[in-house]
Amino acid sequence: MKQFMGVCVLAFLAGCGGGPSETVSTKSASVIPASLSGKPAKQLFGAAEDGSQQAAVPYGSYAKGCLAGGVALAETGPTWQAMRLSRNRNWGHPELIDFVQTLSRFAARQPGWAGLYVGDMSQPRGGPMLSGHRSHQTGLDADIWMLAPKRLDLSASARESLSSVSLRRAGGAYTNENYTEQHMEIMKAAAKDPRVARIFVFPGAKLRMCKEEKGDRSWLRKVRPWWGHHYHFHVRLSCPKGMRGCVDQAAPPVGDGCQDAQTWVDNILNPPPPRPERQAGKAAARLHSG
Repeated sequence: MKQFMGVCVLAFLAGCGGGPSETVSTKSASVIPASLSGKPAKQLFGAAEDGSQQAAVPYGSYAKGCLAGGVALAETGPTWQAMRLSRNRNWGHPELIDFVQTLSRFAARQPGWAGLYVGDMSQPRGGPMLSGHRSHQTGLDADIWMLAPKRLDLSASARESLSSVSLRRAGGAYTNENYTEQHMEIMKAAAKDPRVARIFVFPGAKLRMCKEEKGDRSWLRKVRPWWGHHYHFHVRLSCPKGMRGCVDQAAPPVGDGCQDAQTWVDNILNPPPPRPERQAGKAAARLHSG
């Protein structure tokens, strides 16, 4: 396990989570075998099949980090199913495992929901992935499908072929007919969990929840508009207490964030003109290509 720890620390110090050019340096030959030297960090982390035999500790930040002692979310539970098992991304810090299970029990009490379909969490040892996310590297992120589960006995092959459902309309400015009150209630329950730092969802969903919440609005601060995130919503936990090697994201701005969501929607419906420097850059690129 010292060997893995050397890889994890070295990858973190080298900027774990960047592009394919990031490689494992040869400077720590005492902890890294020569056969691994020079390989992209994402290949090393992507090849790991199991968590390390260590105490569960997230290192680094959500987009530049790794996970010691990762724990697997059971592929099937009383109120959840992990999806896309071939990716082996149903791993996380124990706090994330507990959070997912807790939220799934809440979801199972909602009309029409048998629980949750859980998408990507982290790889067994966190770190950068071979495809997809830049974050999800410390075992503290999870994607929750928007598709309401009607059954929780899907086969492994069904979990590969089944698709979630999109809730967006007009490029994310509005929700569509698939959006239900239960989607809001589940995201609201997630946001109210004190372990949660942020929830990412498309702008139209955030704005609709802003309009429909008539009581305590404090939970809305954690729900942040972001591109995509209409087939799933992304939950990010704060660093667990005492984890000094874990780097938290800055807290969301003060307030419910609803005006920010309105700005996102306005820009979707009426895109602002490109900034002059961007236009100049495009013109230079066309001139160079010609």
